[in-house]
Amino acid sequence: MKTSIRGVLMAIAAIAGAILFAAPASAVVEIDITQGNVEPLPIAITDFQSQDGIGQQIAGVVQADLKRSGLFAPIDKSAFIQKGLTVDTSPTFTDWTVINAQAIVVGRVTPEADGRLRVEFRLWDTFAGQQLDGQQFYTNPENWRRVAHIIADAIYQRLTGEKGYFDTRIVFVSESGAKDKRVKRLAIMDQDGANVRFLTQGNDLVLTPRFSPSRQEVTYMSFGDGEPRVYLLQLETGQREIVGNFPGMTFSPRFSPDGQKVIMSLQQDGNANIYAMDLRSRATTRLTSTTAIDTSPSYSPDGQRIVFESDRGGRQQIYVMNPDGSGQQRISFGDGSYSTPVWSPRGDLVAFTKQSGGQFQIGVMRPDGSGERILTSGFHNEGPTWAPNGRVLMFFRDIKGGGGPQLYSIDLTGYNEQKIPTPGFASDPAWSPSLE
Repeated sequence: MKTSIRGVLMAIAAIAGAILFAAPASAVVEIDITQGNVEPLPIAITDFQSQDGIGQQIAGVVQADLKRSGLFAPIDKSAFIQKGLTVDTSPTFTDWTVINAQAIVVGRVTPEADGRLRVEFRLWDTFAGQQLDGQQFYTNPENWRRVAHIIADAIYQRLTGEKGYFDTRIVFVSESGAKDKRVKRLAIMDQDGANVRFLTQGNDLVLTPRFSPSRQEVTYMSFGDGEPRVYLLQLETGQREIVGNFPGMTFSPRFSPDGQKVIMSLQQDGNANIYAMDLRSRATTRLTSTTAIDTSPSYSPDGQRIVFESDRGGRQQIYVMNPDGSGQQRISFGDGSYSTPVWSPRGDLVAFTKQSGGQFQIGVMRPDGSGERILTSGFHNEGPTWAPNGRVLMFFRDIKGGGGPQLYSIDLTGYNEQKIPTPGFASDPAWSPSLE
């Protein structure tokens, strides 16, 4: 786990110009994920050939990623008619269409003389009888799981036209211990819950971790020595530095799209306002000036707008403003109160937490406040974070009597809600950019 991201990166080489064999014709198989309710596509994922069990493990992770997206329905291997299909041969397509497999994935794992693994895969469209994709990857054996995520991303993108989100990580607050003595540690894991490791020791309270959009870097708030401080943590090196010591309380630090600024809420004299800090000069600019509580700021992906929450109207609502603090206007007008707004990486939506009718809801709206949709509702849902492709949200949920929070994901249709496995209780998730 101490290997740098650069050292982990695969040498991705396409065979015969990005395809293992013939270049594909126009594909029949595709998924339109802009529809409200998508019927999962039946796909056959064979165990990858290997000298040991590593090929089966890689295929298993690919299958789990695709199934968890809600867009794919992997077919049980016991239904396969053609046995022993390899990357070197073409499928007998009638054997696959009869079991309604609309796509086939085959692969192979080969050890190289230098100790690395070569992992190959091919994606076939069974009804068109065409190869859709074929690539090979070289990696250290300990990074086999990441190769599987990259392959799943390639399949997802080829069949949906959208970038995948499987080769990503989640930073979150891991919680353990009795409720009145809860220990909170900063932790990081793959998006599927694997490879968990702790980034802090639990000596200090940690809150609201957020990924940099441009580097493998995290900002978070910590109460070291009883004083609230905003930290920057380099994930590759473990180096930690204080962004600044601010009087009063500091809330919700988040990066600008270029990673050069941190925007946050600072509380002074009973009210909180939003400030932006340039990470190079450490110069701080005040963006709001009210007697209310303005907090949870989030930049639009182009950096031209900021969304935030404020109770200046009597209850928490969502507002937007220009990056210099001008042009502040309210965009939420539904019943209840709104909090934790976060702009989609695509720029088309703002996710939020809404409290209404005794329920906590996770929803989305357009940046002008129109088109509000509630995706999920419950006893306590909070803290949405976007996958880098802008199609999936993760959040944390407390179930009444459940003992503590857990992480969940849901896509924009609202139909595919998944619990994310963590070692203990977990809250405040933040999704990384793609690692490639």
